[in-house]
Amino acid sequence: MAWGQGAKRSILGLLFRAQQQTARPYSSSAFQTHQLSTHVPQDGVFLRRFSSEVSSSEQMNLIKQLRQRTSAPIKDVKASLVACNWDIDAAQKDLRKRGVALAAKKSSRTAAEGLLAIAQDDKRAAVVELNCETDFVARNDVFQYLASSLAKMALSAQGPGELFMPFGPELLENMSINLDHPNLSGETTVQNAVTEVAAMVGENVKLRRGFMLSTTAHGVVSSYMHTCPQPGMGRIAGLVTLEAEDSITLLDAVKSVGSSIAMQIVATKPLFLSKELVSASALENEREILRTQAESSGKSQMAMDKMVEGRLRKYFEEVVLMEQKYVLNDNTNVKTVLNDLSKEVGSKVTIGNFIRMEVGEGIERYNIFVPSHVISIDKWVFVCDV
Repeated sequence: MAWGQGAKRSILGLLFRAQQQTARPYSSSAFQTHQLSTHVPQDGVFLRRFSSEVSSSEQMNLIKQLRQRTSAPIKDVKASLVACNWDIDAAQKDLRKRGVALAAKKSSRTAAEGLLAIAQDDKRAAVVELNCETDFVARNDVFQYLASSLAKMALSAQGPGELFMPFGPELLENMSINLDHPNLSGETTVQNAVTEVAAMVGENVKLRRGFMLSTTAHGVVSSYMHTCPQPGMGRIAGLVTLEAEDSITLLDAVKSVGSSIAMQIVATKPLFLSKELVSASALENEREILRTQAESSGKSQMAMDKMVEGRLRKYFEEVVLMEQKYVLNDNTNVKTVLNDLSKEVGSKVTIGNFIRMEVGEGIERYNIFVPSHVISIDKWVFVCDV
């Protein structure tokens, strides 16, 4: 069979390249070629540098190690390792650099999930809300560690005589915090720590708000956390201070009632402590609603007035803590429970302040529903049929 000159050159070229591949110690997929200068040397030889071969099992091990170190998403971990030629220390540094930039880009996204964390002693308590975008990140160990650390910092920052104080993120952001976690350690500012965690988890993370609560010399602070992934954390928190007029010895009895009232606050969402503290605007608004409802009954004015007053008592039982039925015994109310407690301990016991907090409350968002997906954004609600 006759061969043309073009075919002969092609066959010779293939044989030459195959011979070169056989002579090389590395496979074509196991090295990277780097041109070390922008010109061809006088001898016509290009200088080349090759990385050592990294097996698939070694790659998986490095990915696992870097993932454990940083808690970054797997795709980002692998991308940094590849970019850094599988040098794990260089990849960790690269992740931190890129992560801060990613965290800044994501800072405008809605973060309505997260956790409440509480730190307290017998006389004081501080609770903070740390937000993220998904409940998956709220279960992350680094995220939970940061939330707990922020609550402890808030408790230590509480000044004397502050019985009730709400605060925003600006109170803590510039304070120095010393972290001791396998993936998050060293001294930094609170703001930088939040940014670093956001880089690790790949979501917008925000310190949103907090409350400080303390009591008098003869009182106690009690708390209850609902949906707790671990002690001192949850999605809903109830805190209450019980204050005695005189020194008492039966503190355990006071603490027990305080814990049950804190649970009551979580369950029943009271708006006011007593009937006297119901705002005039809220009371008048409720009266107006009840009058409109009574007028539709067609009864006499006297009967309608009685209906309004009866329903108003029901309203007080719903929104006033002292008038609510006791969560552990609906045959009595909170006011009666406190009276009985006062007799038991030999000193009048009253409620000083109470707080109810829930993750994400007050954050407006809308949901676009599609099969197996929910996209949360601010302010409106769209339901799409697909």
